[in-house]
Amino acid sequence: MADNIAILKAGDKEIELPILSGSAGHDVIDIRNLGSKGYFTYDPGFMATGSCESSITFIDGAKGVLLHRGYSIEDLARDADYIEVCYMLLHDKTPNTEEYLDFKNTITRHTLVHDQVNNFFRGFRRDAHPMAMLCGTVGAMASFYHDDLNITDPEQRLRSAYRLVAKMPTLVAMCYKYNIGQPFVYPKNELSYAENFLNMMFSVPAEDYKITPAVARAVDRIFILHADHEQNASTSTVRLAGSSGANPYACIAAGVASLWGPAHGGANEACLNMLEEIGTVDRIPEFIARAKDKNDPFRLMGFGHRVYKNFDPRATVMRESCHEVLSELNIDDPLLNVAMELEKIALSDPYFAEKKLFPNVDFYSGIILKAIGIPTNMFTCIFALARTVGWVSHWHEMLSQPGQKIGRPRQLYTGHTLRPYNKIDK
Repeated sequence: MADNIAILKAGDKEIELPILSGSAGHDVIDIRNLGSKGYFTYDPGFMATGSCESSITFIDGAKGVLLHRGYSIEDLARDADYIEVCYMLLHDKTPNTEEYLDFKNTITRHTLVHDQVNNFFRGFRRDAHPMAMLCGTVGAMASFYHDDLNITDPEQRLRSAYRLVAKMPTLVAMCYKYNIGQPFVYPKNELSYAENFLNMMFSVPAEDYKITPAVARAVDRIFILHADHEQNASTSTVRLAGSSGANPYACIAAGVASLWGPAHGGANEACLNMLEEIGTVDRIPEFIARAKDKNDPFRLMGFGHRVYKNFDPRATVMRESCHEVLSELNIDDPLLNVAMELEKIALSDPYFAEKKLFPNVDFYSGIILKAIGIPTNMFTCIFALARTVGWVSHWHEMLSQPGQKIGRPRQLYTGHTLRPYNKIDK
């Protein structure tokens, strides 16, 4: 609601604009009627523009706060599982035991994809990037549910949301199996969400995959910590695609494509690439010195965050799981040794504390995924798997709000004004 009025002085005009207050965070100036006054705002990257009204996720980057539906990410990661978080994001409340079991059963029994999806993969090259395959197969799912795509029906929207959450682990595992030339592994209903994903990734017909509880819990936490992150690039892409009336599978495929960018979903992959560049523990001081040099283009990946100006609240929980997994698996990997030494230096060096360059969630999740044998080109697929519930929650919320319009950003035009056209022979 409008609590105050902002006065905008534009030339000789004074324009009154309502100031709106949410339940938390910055107040916003309502500029929806500014165009009728002859002005647009200019905000590249939408650094100070609210594009929607949402009740799903709240972030206070200065204080290191991340809330989903009012629940702190630390509490959710420690005390809930991913299925419970999915229910809470979609339904705006935590489930009771009956609701939880019913939802879990629904998701579990929809993990199997149509057998003809196998044929889609045969059209890809064996060395196709997993995200390329994921973009195509997620969008193609609309062809199997063409009679259940009425986006004005809340029940059909929820069914689509459930299907996407359920089938995404299966599709991601199929991308991996196709890359390495192994047969696809069907889901197992007796396994948890994270266990089922690990089994589809690493089981083979000749030998069952032994699931380590610490690894399954770490993967479940990775899913929780990446489930949603407010109006980021991929979520905004899903909302913008959804505003046109596109079907949910097309919208989520658009989100997958947006996430593919190295500035967004590729952060933990970039972190592993950095560790490979460093190579050995004895070279860390050299790269620390380069990171401190303003004239050197080298940057430490996995440290600091665009949103969080203090610390990434997700990293605190992820750090615990990271050390649990490394201790449980007892892996002697030079890159993991580099990562742990780099973490120790970054947490003790005054320079990093002053610059707020603490290890973030991408640093720790990348180490965990590397430790359990997932190749770096699969990291962003796993991010997409986890973020799917956030995407469909925002898509469903947007379509539930009255007066929703198709997204149509404006621009500051700097091209030619009207000029005469000369025929080509002149």
